Amino acid sequence: MSMKDLKLFFQKLIPFLKKRGIKGAVKKVMQKLQVIPEKARYIEHYEFVVDQTRVPLNRQEYEKHKDDEVKILNWIIPEMGKGSGGHLNIFRFISNLENMGFHSRLYLYQTPNYRDNQSVIAFLRENFPILDERVEAFWDVRFAEFAHGVIATSWETAYYVSRFDNAISKFYFVQDYEPYFFARGSQYEFAKHTYELGLRGITAGDWLKDKLTNEFNMQADSFGFSYDRDIYMPKKKKSGKKRVFFYARPVTPRRDFELGLLALDLLCKKMPEVEIIFAGWDLTAAEIPFQYKSLGIVEISKLSNIYAQCDMCLIISNTNLSLLPLEVMASNSVAVCSKGENSTWLVNEENAILVDYDPRNMAETLEYYLKHEDELAKIRKNGLEFARSTSWEAEAVKVKEALLKGIAEDGKK
Repeated sequence: MSMKDLKLFFQKLIPFLKKRGIKGAVKKVMQKLQVIPEKARYIEHYEFVVDQTRVPLNRQEYEKHKDDEVKILNWIIPEMGKGSGGHLNIFRFISNLENMGFHSRLYLYQTPNYRDNQSVIAFLRENFPILDERVEAFWDVRFAEFAHGVIATSWETAYYVSRFDNAISKFYFVQDYEPYFFARGSQYEFAKHTYELGLRGITAGDWLKDKLTNEFNMQADSFGFSYDRDIYMPKKKKSGKKRVFFYARPVTPRRDFELGLLALDLLCKKMPEVEIIFAGWDLTAAEIPFQYKSLGIVEISKLSNIYAQCDMCLIISNTNLSLLPLEVMASNSVAVCSKGENSTWLVNEENAILVDYDPRNMAETLEYYLKHEDELAKIRKNGLEFARSTSWEAEAVKVKEALLKGIAEDGKK
């Protein structure tokens, strides 16, 4: 009998055995078989939310370095995985800032997988070559020293930064409205409360800046998006076959997988000749009734060509935009984005196609533009021109100015 069969046997046997008063013995056997998980350590896991332990100011280091020309930044980051887009964007800005009068240190927060600095550095070198080699990296926040600015990069790290007093100024690098990552419950409230901790916001786009300013009275500045010109470049579509790309991530609810799938099903019923291209996740377990190709998780270097071979790329989001719309435009395809202030701070009806959060509207809009190629070509041209007008260096200057402003103002207090 296999281990799987043995587990199933005991699961069916439990109700019978419990009636005979030998529940404890059964529990021990089931735990050995890893059928019953260990008790969840809720307080231990979320204790950082109520932790009041301060990291005090090192007065000696403050007096020694407060007026240094090169400003030191402590970035507090959650553990990163391979290909993490959020970390990639953080590291891109850190690398640009390294050439603009700052020196950065990275500190991992609540990491279970690292116990030495060299392992962190090795992982970063292998998986995030964009990160400037001058940047220091540490496996735990306990090693954080005095800095001119300390920067939270996720809701969990914001709680630590709020207690870190060994810096002149405290910032919050906000790439999305993280309460929306959760159902209305504890984690939603934990994430929401971080905007009330008194940190200075540096946000990805004006939608977030306005939201944090208006709803939480935060001080906030914003930066915009661009794209990597070494990876994303215009290419010609090689075939006349009509194709629609869909960024399909069923594991990320805010990317509206089910909504998009319904829309594409309606489209293919009207235009069965259209081929749908999926990328972003393994869809092996999904039953999909129309013609499609599922590419799974794709290497970044291959994405531009995939986008270019599609007439349109459906990239819908219920939170802040990702970098994909600009990367699609730069590849000479057309971005189809959901309507709303979370999108229109960057895209509009001149450089992209905007759709409602409604499968029928999406399907009808996609069908319209597949049948009106001249109008689609105009949007494609505008999108490419818009993408080319953007620059990561220009956006890094905005972040630099926000940091210097905060450090200068807080240094006078």
